[in-house]
Amino acid sequence: MVFWLASCKETLEPQPVDLLVDELVLNEPNDVEPVRVGAYSAFRGMASPMMIAGDFMADYIRHNGTFSDYRELGTKQVTAANGAVGALWGSIYRTVYLSNFIHERLPNIAGIPEATRKQVLAEAKFLRGFAYFIGAYTYGDMPKVTTTEQGTNRSVPKSPKADILAFALEDLKTAEADLGQVEAGSGTTIANSTYANKTTARAALARFYLYGKNWAEAERYATLVIDSKLFSLEPNYADIVLKDFNRESILEVGYSLSDDPGTGNFALNNLLVGRREVIPSDQLVFSLLSAESGTRRATVEFSSANLKGDDNGWTVLKYGTASDDNNNIVIMRLAEMYLIRAEARAQLGKLAGANGAVADLNVLRSRAKAANVTAAAQADVLTAIERERVYELAFEGHRWYDLVRTGRAQAVMSAFTPNWNSRYERWPIPQSEIQRNPSLKGQQNPGY
Repeated sequence: MVFWLASCKETLEPQPVDLLVDELVLNEPNDVEPVRVGAYSAFRGMASPMMIAGDFMADYIRHNGTFSDYRELGTKQVTAANGAVGALWGSIYRTVYLSNFIHERLPNIAGIPEATRKQVLAEAKFLRGFAYFIGAYTYGDMPKVTTTEQGTNRSVPKSPKADILAFALEDLKTAEADLGQVEAGSGTTIANSTYANKTTARAALARFYLYGKNWAEAERYATLVIDSKLFSLEPNYADIVLKDFNRESILEVGYSLSDDPGTGNFALNNLLVGRREVIPSDQLVFSLLSAESGTRRATVEFSSANLKGDDNGWTVLKYGTASDDNNNIVIMRLAEMYLIRAEARAQLGKLAGANGAVADLNVLRSRAKAANVTAAAQADVLTAIERERVYELAFEGHRWYDLVRTGRAQAVMSAFTPNWNSRYERWPIPQSEIQRNPSLKGQQNPGY
């Protein structure tokens, strides 16, 4: 029996289905497009848990249901066994794995036009770079996986956060250089925000440099995206909430009736509307209903029918069901570029005038039919930018990352909940990963 079991090891320990990419998948030109789509599909898996990390981890939500994962997020008592923590980690490494697979296999396939080869390799670089960027700012130090060789990947140690970010930057810069560009639209034409192009990479670099406090580069890249004219602000903010693939969407992950995020394990519509596992916090509702928010109040809606128990009756409207026109998840859009440029300019002391931070804020205030910002001092302008990011980007996955990168997490979150602890400025490494990877034993993030 022992010898028989040994001979059946491959059957008893099959490769994970979500990582099953073998030499038969990419060996001729006709295989390129399915593998390319597969890489974007893996990246798409990051979208929902990334939004959960960014906004459920912060002061935007209150737990209102029964699921322990969301109770932990709502009460700020997150553990290494949290399902959302594991889901984002898994999606990051699925994206990395498929990107590595493309890098390893595609250069050796004959008969592929060089322009196609260059574009798909650059897209894989972009996806891997963005995945590692999010991973580094979510988990800190993490394994740097650069191959598909399973023996190697079973025991990859942590690399310092700085090394992960350097690797991500190299990927994003290569993607910027090699990705194709699309022509500017006519004002009514909508640029394709499903696949990465040169401007998509520049938008990601604008966010990368903002997080890294390289203000000059953040300003430069945000300006390149704005000046490309590929995207334009929607005149009506409600269209940001209620419509997929709008004119200002730079990168958006789409869903069909069969794989809508409203029906998945981390389904945003189910969590926010159907089950109401989490509801908008009172603090966020007050912000969105303020005069400064203007039409951004369209992000939430009140119904007296939901007033029961501790439910405040408010609902997030940004994520619909499979039959709605707003079931996609936006990763980046043009308004964020104005906010990145405003913050970079404010940090550089460029406050007033046509090329100042206040002017960028007022572009968004004008769209929202809110009064212009009148702040003049640098500290006041930076405070206005923080508030503007709340109004403009609520439930798009930014808040927690913003509070941590600006050093504001402790002040804001300790006032929001008595359970806040500085360890929550990073997510834990999923417990299942520590159990699987011997190189991670004893390497859990501090406090978990």
